[in-house]
Amino acid sequence: MAQTAAAPDTVALGKTGDRTEEAGSRHRWWILAMIGLAQLMVVLDATIVNIALPSAQADLGFSDGNRTWIVTAYSLAFGSLLLLGGRIADLFGRKPAFLVGVGGFAVASAVAGAATSFEMLVAGRALQGLFGALLAPAALSLLTTTFTDPKERAKAFGIFGAIAGSGAAVGLLLGGVLTEYMDWRWTLFVNLIIAVPVLIGGWTLLRSTGRDRSAKLDLPGTVLVTTGLFSIVYGFSNAESHDWSSPLSWGFLATGAVLLTAFTWWQTRASHPLLPLRVLLDRDRGASFVAMLISAAGMFGVFLFLTYYLQLSLGFSAVQTGLAFLPMVGALMVSATMSTSVLIPRIGPKIVVPLGMVLGAVGMVWLTALGLDSTYAANVLPPLLVTGLGIGLIMAPAMSLATSGVAADDSGVASASVNTMQQIGGSIGTALLNTLAASAATSYLVGKNPTDKLVQAQAALESYSAAYWWSAGFFAVGALLTVLLYRRGVPAVDAEAAPTVHM
Repeated sequence: MAQTAAAPDTVALGKTGDRTEEAGSRHRWWILAMIGLAQLMVVLDATIVNIALPSAQADLGFSDGNRTWIVTAYSLAFGSLLLLGGRIADLFGRKPAFLVGVGGFAVASAVAGAATSFEMLVAGRALQGLFGALLAPAALSLLTTTFTDPKERAKAFGIFGAIAGSGAAVGLLLGGVLTEYMDWRWTLFVNLIIAVPVLIGGWTLLRSTGRDRSAKLDLPGTVLVTTGLFSIVYGFSNAESHDWSSPLSWGFLATGAVLLTAFTWWQTRASHPLLPLRVLLDRDRGASFVAMLISAAGMFGVFLFLTYYLQLSLGFSAVQTGLAFLPMVGALMVSATMSTSVLIPRIGPKIVVPLGMVLGAVGMVWLTALGLDSTYAANVLPPLLVTGLGIGLIMAPAMSLATSGVAADDSGVASASVNTMQQIGGSIGTALLNTLAASAATSYLVGKNPTDKLVQAQAALESYSAAYWWSAGFFAVGALLTVLLYRRGVPAVDAEAAPTVHM
């Protein structure tokens, strides 16, 4: 596997320009633990609050229509500001970006947890997204630039990919436990407990270096991509509560597409582009972005609708539902670690990532057989394990290859691009699958008694099954695209890609 750029956070420049080893490289596994905790904090918040929403709604007294804003406020701020956050980390240093991101995320969590009104809760969630957009790319770029040895880098990305892929399931479990045994506010306050050791570790282990003061922030590019990504995420979010024919859906999606097209054009002319196109030129990196986008969309078929099924059809409690996902998390961790440390260095991504997509599709199709009389051990657990193995084979290699071979000055924005693909994929998956599931339930109820409990239960199953089939379709398309896009053999840095700086 190609080595990545040496980082300002892991090497220091002496007066003569010679590089010397930093303390950060000697403590790189402690740095990984710290970065992993920070990443867990960010991905947890995509799902941990979901289970607490009914309790928060009862406490603060907001309507069902407003409830979606608790989730949307986070995703809008996070998704639209990621590229800006990544470039800020490149320009002003990964250590300060990381520490400000962690500290700000903790403060925003405290504000949201202490909310006395709906508006205060939404504002806190939006601030979480804002600081998460600074934290997430800084964390991934720190990982990219801390681990330069190929074998160690493979292990590190295996662990990091497992955290990123399993965070949503862990969030469901933790959210259920905190809501059931403590209070919904602790689904937000828990971030303070996580942030303290991360801040101490970041301050102690990471080293600051000088920055290139001649570099400038691309303001026109920032405006174009931020508003473009906001429009895309907002458009898909509205598609859940509005018809696709609504201007709030297609209008924002069309606007977003135009703005992102203009952004791409501007990046070819800007003297200090926000996202240098050289970052996107590598074929394996482009394939990895596609893999992240599609797998994130398909994953919601598991986390979202299987949660509904376990709770509403099988009668699981919130805690039992979270526990039910743990075997999947275990399978994901095993395959994520194996994929980057064993499989990719031997056979390359052209086989590994498409295989993960195929396993994801198989798991989704398997879930369509679930019925009202199904049991967890016999009918839910096997497809969960298969899906977990598949997602692990996708996420860890894609994250690693999407940031491999990127110059240190571009590692933040490359990392932000990975996170952006995951966020946009999640937004697309949530909107499309919710819409398709609702349509399937409506179609089933035609000509039937909608007040009959059995009919209602069967309609719910039809909606879940439709979501699983479409998720399987996402993974199948992902398998085809990744097998076409990835190069054969063990990855090597493309000569046309961003340059690699060797230790």
